[in-house]
Amino acid sequence: MDVTQRRISRIARGVRTFTNRTMRREGVGPSELEFLLTVRCNPGITLTEVCRRLELDKGAAARQLASLQAKGYLRREPNPQDRRSQLLFATEKGEAIRNSKAHVEEVFYEWLVEPLSEAEREELARLLAILDSRCREERCADFPHVSRMLAQKPPPEQADGKPGV
Repeated sequence: MDVTQRRISRIARGVRTFTNRTMRREGVGPSELEFLLTVRCNPGITLTEVCRRLELDKGAAARQLASLQAKGYLRREPNPQDRRSQLLFATEKGEAIRNSKAHVEEVFYEWLVEPLSEAEREELARLLAILDSRCREERCADFPHVSRMLAQKPPPEQADGKPGV
């Protein structure tokens, strides 16, 4: 039984929707933002590595790169170890977009917890820290425990008798 009743997912979806709408006004769509943040967190990454990490085909990634470069968020430099590839870096404008995204999310979460008392906020933060740590450990290990659980637990049937997606 899901004790959270998927509330964590709904909250995350709400902040993501608001953040994406706000960032689009700055000229960066959700997939471009993910691309930009990947480069920003991995300065000097190659396009091939971005494709691998984001599971993008090279054509889509090249279009996103060209768009972000034209908008002034990314720059390319020759790869001194492999003349056929280029290293990607966020520009100053690209670095600032992350701060902007973080600010948007911060404002949303401040609004979200307004009805809670200070003690409730502290308890929520304590509990979320436990879940965040567990999630980070699982993600860094490439999700072994959750993948095993998923393989062992079939999805519930839908009203039509077919397995759910």
